[in-house]
Amino acid sequence: MPNKRVYDLNIALDRIKSYCALQDRCQWDVLQKLNEWGLKQVTKDHILEILITDNFVDEARFSTSFCRGKFKIKNWGKRKITNALKRKNISTICINIGLQEIGDNEYNQVLENLFYQKKNTLKDKNHFTQKKKIASFLIQRGFESNLVWDKIKDLSNK
Repeated sequence: MPNKRVYDLNIALDRIKSYCALQDRCQWDVLQKLNEWGLKQVTKDHILEILITDNFVDEARFSTSFCRGKFKIKNWGKRKITNALKRKNISTICINIGLQEIGDNEYNQVLENLFYQKKNTLKDKNHFTQKKKIASFLIQRGFESNLVWDKIKDLSNK
């Protein structure tokens, strides 16, 4: 369902403020929504400037909440989170601020839990194919390959 075109600046500003108030948004999300509405570039820049000064849009706050949510709810690794933030044109400084939300102990615990979760679902008896399938699952989830293989070696030897 496409949105109606917005022709009045005040109406557009009110609608986009309520859009940003629902959850944290980045500049890219806001610009995508403004593009859907068919606004001119000058108007989009003016609205974005107002949103930033009124603190409706904050890249660092968005990055921290995005990292926290994707890690705790979806169990994504740091690589997958970083790539998703880069697709939204978030700066590396803000990405690093967001990734600091993830503690190392928590990160290793989630990696270990996903390892056992995947291992219990595999029916293949061959240890080599099991390790490969577990590794590809964890790497696809966004965990660093060196961490994944170290964890597989540690947990397989137990």
